[in-house]
Amino acid sequence: MDIAEKFILEDCPYCGGAGLLEEENGWCWYVTCMDCGSQTASFEYRRAEDREAAAGKAAAIWNMGKAIRSDLGE
Repeated sequence: MDIAEKFILEDCPYCGGAGLLEEENGWCWYVTCMDCGSQTASFEYRRAEDREAAAGKAAAIWNMGKAIRSDLGE
């Protein structure tokens, strides 16, 4: 099973869109909204053993509604 499939993501706190758990080139995880582009901070990992924990942190922060949104003109 893919790590991203292990976590349930709430809807975007800004627009209600679907969140997507993404891995960035094998060093961090973050969640981004597929509709408005809001996203969490990146959660880094250095060892393969810490990879799933980093993904879990990104999912937990997203589900708390702690996302960053860049509006038009910023």
